[in-house]
Amino acid sequence: MAKFDAKSFNERAFGKYVDIVPKLKKNELIKSKALQPNSQIKQAFSGQTGVVYATIPMYGRIDGAPLNYDGQTDITATSTTTFERGVVVIGRAKAWVETDFAEDVTGGAGFMSNVAKQVAEYWDEIDQDTLLAILEGIFKMTGANNLKFVDGHTYDITGFEGTDVHGNPKNMVGASTLNTAIQRASGDKKSRFTIAIMHSSVATNLENLKLLAYMTYTDALGIERQLELATWNGRAVIIDDGMPVEEVPESEVGANDGYTKYTTYVLGNGAFDYEDIGAEVPYAMVRDEKTNGGQTYLYSRQRKVFAPYGISFTKAKMATNSPTDEELKDGSNWELVHDGGTGAARKYFDHKAIPIARIISRG
Repeated sequence: MAKFDAKSFNERAFGKYVDIVPKLKKNELIKSKALQPNSQIKQAFSGQTGVVYATIPMYGRIDGAPLNYDGQTDITATSTTTFERGVVVIGRAKAWVETDFAEDVTGGAGFMSNVAKQVAEYWDEIDQDTLLAILEGIFKMTGANNLKFVDGHTYDITGFEGTDVHGNPKNMVGASTLNTAIQRASGDKKSRFTIAIMHSSVATNLENLKLLAYMTYTDALGIERQLELATWNGRAVIIDDGMPVEEVPESEVGANDGYTKYTTYVLGNGAFDYEDIGAEVPYAMVRDEKTNGGQTYLYSRQRKVFAPYGISFTKAKMATNSPTDEELKDGSNWELVHDGGTGAARKYFDHKAIPIARIISRG
């Protein structure tokens, strides 16, 4: 398997080969339970051909005040509310090409294993971009009820002034930032939050405050080594410079009040339902014997669902059968799950049950 051969290429074998390559970020999200499988979503998209959007029921919790049991008061019953949640399949495709001549002059560089590893890492990064696009979109939602989530799950400390008791700037993450953010978002359910994704500048600040602890492992020689993964207040941390960064300009020339704004996302158990729906032909090889003396193309396709818990994709602005990243970032394509009612009678899903929050800081 030193070199691809389009005639003998086995897409299933190659797919399995790609799947065994470690996917660090996604594995951590799955281990933290921020990504969880959903059999309803899997069945909705696997059972029918051509389905790209589905409405999945979400069942409300029982509620209501208890009645006095005194032998005189009638016991009346209430029913639960069924909510409707829109979910969409996100399809992506890419192709790569390698020439025979490049393989000849390198003496056979192990093309199969090299490409398989890079394909796995490539899609891992694409999936991360998809998640970040969705997170950006849901925090751009508008409307009174949607803003209960946006405002309640956002902890913006960029405008804080002064320093804390330890002398650290209040507008930068500190010892109490994470705990405060998740409490504001989910109250007494804050323990559900398990992982944070942050920019390296934020992570460096936490390191300097000795608030970030890196995980370690012991290698075959018995030497303890540090991993790239860390923890913050007991929550796993993924450090990624792809996180949202915004440059806030000076209020006027020479004011020296410009600064950089960083967004850190904190996710909890079941923050996203995730299903790999699959493509009819996920991998394919095509030979072109003429161009450049002969070259081989590798085509790759994927169809996946990343559905934020308690939030519905409306497809209000979706031009084709798969949303682009820009469409995922569009707040008008998202809304809190509701029961389908109209006007004041519409019942919305409790936003505090959604284990997604963000921290906006200067570092």
